[in-house]
Amino acid sequence: MDAEMMRVVEISIPGGPEVLRFSQRPRPKPNAGEVLIAVQAAGINRPDLAQRAGVYPPPPGASDLPGLEVAGHVAALGDHVEGWRLGDPICALCNGGGYAEFVTVPAGQCLPLPRGYSMAEAAALPETLFTVWGNLFMRGRLVPGEVVLVHGGASGIGTLAIQLARGKGAHVYATAGTAEKCAACERIGARQCFNYRQEDFVSGLRTMAPQGANVILDMVGGDYLPRNIELLAEEGRLIQIATQHGRVGSLDLSLLMRKRIIVTGSTLRPQTAASKAAIAADLRQRAWPMLESGEVRPVIQDVLPFTAVVEAHRRLEAGAHVGKFVLAVSDHPTSQGNPEISP
Repeated sequence: MDAEMMRVVEISIPGGPEVLRFSQRPRPKPNAGEVLIAVQAAGINRPDLAQRAGVYPPPPGASDLPGLEVAGHVAALGDHVEGWRLGDPICALCNGGGYAEFVTVPAGQCLPLPRGYSMAEAAALPETLFTVWGNLFMRGRLVPGEVVLVHGGASGIGTLAIQLARGKGAHVYATAGTAEKCAACERIGARQCFNYRQEDFVSGLRTMAPQGANVILDMVGGDYLPRNIELLAEEGRLIQIATQHGRVGSLDLSLLMRKRIIVTGSTLRPQTAASKAAIAADLRQRAWPMLESGEVRPVIQDVLPFTAVVEAHRRLEAGAHVGKFVLAVSDHPTSQGNPEISP
């Protein structure tokens, strides 16, 4: 391959995992304020699946390639970038383009690898960690001693949210869809995880915390909205970060007013570089010590070779996993994978 070219995974047309294909593109060059990263590992997230399906287009100016988080080494620096040197190990929240051998990222969205972390572990952090931290702590203002319910507790976001909330002194509960997933949530710090296929999480949590939840982190939406409002304590906060059951739900406004509930939420990708940099700065100061101490660790279901990206998307879509899937973009001798598409 030409030294100025790189391998990438493109979305050939909107559709299922099979529409992903390998291609070659010129290596990007960092603009002022950007870092060029030689990617060794890339995290896979549900927004990648939504973009591939054609329902989550990248914002203006972002790469059309999927991939929102990477880890690797600094390969080049744009003008006016300080604090990084060539060769530094780095992880970053991308605006897109992570499924590639090189990607440019605004410097404010880059963070050092936590001490003791592999590239795969670090690549599983940024998109999930920015989402959890920006919503649960910065937007939701979760404080020690409060009760928090994490829906989708066995997901990449859920597993980090449980650990971070527990580490900050909250009483953490979760929901998941199987006994095995519930057990995994409890192993990493949930006081109890409710199997939503078999029990009502509203009555279940109220037996543990009669006043209800102070904060609910929800990625489900739809029919969960009225149940979340019912479960929230006075002055409770509902934080919406996805809508897997739909964007519309019924809301009892009188109950919201009586309890003085705040309903908020956010999506990460459309936020400004300044907003993402503010989250990164807060993470480095307040969350990185928890990561480096081992108090919080990303849960990784599997690390697959770059050539198995189709398989990785299929497995994430199937939903039988706990935690994250990661692509090893560089050579990964410990994983054989299933090369369903040829590089």
